[in-house]
Parts: sequence; structure tokens; C-alpha cells
Amino acid sequence: MDIKYIHSLFLKCNSVSIDTRKIEPNSLFVAIKGENFDANTFTKEALEKGASYVIIDNGDFFIDNRTILVENSLETLQELAKFHRAYLKLPIIALTGSNGKTTTKELIHVVLAKKFNTKATVGNLNNHIGVPLTLLSFNSQTEIGIVEMGANHKKEIEFLCDLAKPDYGYITNFGKAHLEGFGGVQGVIEGKSEMYHYLLNNDKMVFVNLEDPIQVEKSKALQHYSFGVNKEEANLNVISIEANPFVVIAYSNNIISTHLIGLYNANNINAAIAIGKYFGVDDNAIKEALENYIPENNRSQLITRGSNEIILDAYNANPSSMKVAIENFILLDKVNKIVFLGDMFELGKESLIEHKNVVDLLVNQNDIICYFIGKDFYQNKVDNNRFYFFETFENFSNSIKEKMFENNMILIKGSRGMALERTLDFIS
Repeated sequence: MDIKYIHSLFLKCNSVSIDTRKIEPNSLFVAIKGENFDANTFTKEALEKGASYVIIDNGDFFIDNRTILVENSLETLQELAKFHRAYLKLPIIALTGSNGKTTTKELIHVVLAKKFNTKATVGNLNNHIGVPLTLLSFNSQTEIGIVEMGANHKKEIEFLCDLAKPDYGYITNFGKAHLEGFGGVQGVIEGKSEMYHYLLNNDKMVFVNLEDPIQVEKSKALQHYSFGVNKEEANLNVISIEANPFVVIAYSNNIISTHLIGLYNANNINAAIAIGKYFGVDDNAIKEALENYIPENNRSQLITRGSNEIILDAYNANPSSMKVAIENFILLDKVNKIVFLGDMFELGKESLIEHKNVVDLLVNQNDIICYFIGKDFYQNKVDNNRFYFFETFENFSNSIKEKMFENNMILIKGSRGMALERTLDFIS
């Protein structure tokens, strides 16, 4: 089936869907096979719920001219997105990195939206399916598109860049995330740097944090716009950063007081300021955007339960983000500190040693009570009267359900699969 023809049908629709539970009237439904289901079987349901057209790759489910039979639905979705991106010709900013990319994407979005009609990746739809859906959400009114790219293997960022064809790129950092898939930290660096290779080969531009020597080295051949703290050579020279617990940034004659917690969020904020300034957003508008941004979805949220202040950072975790979250928590000028830490996933053969490193980081912090939850933390159990180890969340919850928590500063962090936000049920 000709992709130009499919695109002409797409332009008649209001949206694209791959989930019949979220179908909107006059949408294009793409039937993608999953590991445990075949969305072709939902063709009739999709049409009944309001889809105008359905892309299928199994002829057994052909109904009428509203069903478009292709060889592979997923590949057609990707090719459609690629075609649509070329059709719109709008500037696109792509970002990836081990930590902070979703928060950074949101911050860039709110800043640029002060001046432009801006659309960005929704949530963390940043993979081989999410990026095409993001591209297809852009329309003729979109002035700047922001595309988040995630990866857990090499060549994924290369593939996503080929789809989105970004004009600008930013890598938040290179950290210890998805070590199992990348084969180690060097693999992470090589995988994420595929964005740099694309930008260089296509004479595009990158935003660079001058405080990160790997970013500086990997991007030195590229056109770049830079930022850094006390870096006079930077396009954006940040004068100072404070975080107790909220981040306050000062640059030029501007002071921005955010609702973001932790020094680890400072570079995310700095990147948004730098990108805003590059695109000509007024300093007052940048300040308003960043000061009004409230984090959600368990990402560095400061919430209250009874007399307790809680940093809820339970959306995800890897060794790099865990380390900076704990180090920031240590620096907070608070008393009665408690951490609830859950296992970090996808670390492969490095998992036990990385969990041990987290335990070791807290051994000498005599003012912090530590609850470690999960099998890999449990295998690093040590004898310490401030440490409590639980092999499962159920063991943990049974142990503390009768315990009273009052007047504490609490950090909750773990991988998504641990769902440590459940801890809130035991804090009042």
C-alpha cells in the first residue's frame, strides 16, 4: 500500500490510536501485534467505536474499504510517521539520556510554549512505537516539536533519529541505566551518542552541558549552544544553584525559584533555560514557565502525609539516579530522615554490586534510617541497627503496617516495577 495514499487518509482523521480502549471519533487505528495479543482481532471493535480507518496486516480481518491491508502494521506506522515528519517540515528537538529526559522534555515544553505552538512527547512514549505516535500528533499548527527518545540497546537511538530527523538534539547525561541491554556504561555512551552521529552527519545542532566532559568531547565537532555553572565561555552562564529542597537558579540578573527538588534537577532546568534563550523566549517568560511547573507522576514530588514531608521519586531508578537522589537527601538540612529504597532493574551482571554500592553509600549516614526493599538489596544485607532489609514488598508492608511515622523527612525511590508509591499507604 502506497504510504502517500495512507497519509492522505491520515490527514482526514483527528488522531491515531493503537488501543481500542482509547479510540476517539474519526481516528486512524493501527492494529499492532504484541507478545500476548493480536490487535487485528479488534478491527471490527475499532470501527464500531468511531475509527474511520484501520490499518491491518492480517487479511482475515478485512471488512471493507475502511480497512487498509499492509504487510506489517508496525512498520507502516513508522513509515507513516517518517512521511508525516517530512510533510510538515517543522523544527524538531530530540532528547535522550540515562536520567532526567522526561522531566527535561516537560521543562523545555513549558518554556517554548510561552512563545510557540509547541507539542511534545506525551508521558514517556519514547520508543519505536511512542516516537511515531508523537510525530503523528504534530500538525500544521505545530511550530516546534519536542521528541523524547528512550533506548535500552544500541542502534535504537539511530533508528529513532532516522524517523524523527531532528534539527536539534540534547543528551541529558550518560549514566548506569539499562546496563544489561547496553552491555555496560561504555555501551550506554555509544548508544546515546548515536544522536550526536545523526546530528553531525546531517549538519544539525546540539545543546551541550559544559559541566559534562563526555558531552563536551562527543559533541566537539558539532554546531552547539552551551550552558554551564560558572562557565564564562558558555552561551548560558549559570551563576549559582541552591536546593534545600527546591532548586533555585540564578543567571545574569535573573533568579528562578522552582518546585523541583534536588541538585540533580539543576541541569534539567538549565537545559530548558538555555534552549528557551536560543529560541528567543523572554527571560520573564522563562521564569514564569519554570516557576509554575509542578512535577507529577511520582517524579521528585514533594508531598505531605500528616506531619511527614516526603520526596516521592518512585517513577524509576538506576544506579546513577539513585546515587544523586541519596546524595541530595543527605545534604538536606532536615532532621528525622528516612529512606525507603527499592531494587533497581535491568542491571544484568552488575546488579548485586550496584545495590551494594547504594548500601555502602548510606553506611556512615548515622542520621538516616534506611528501609531496603527487594531481592538484590536483600542479598546485600548487613548488620546495622539503622538498616532494615526486606526481600519483598509484602514482607516490608507486613512489618511496618502498625508503625507510626511522625515528623520525618522521607525519600521514596525505586524502579517502576517496585511501585514504591505503595509505601504512602503506610505513612499518615
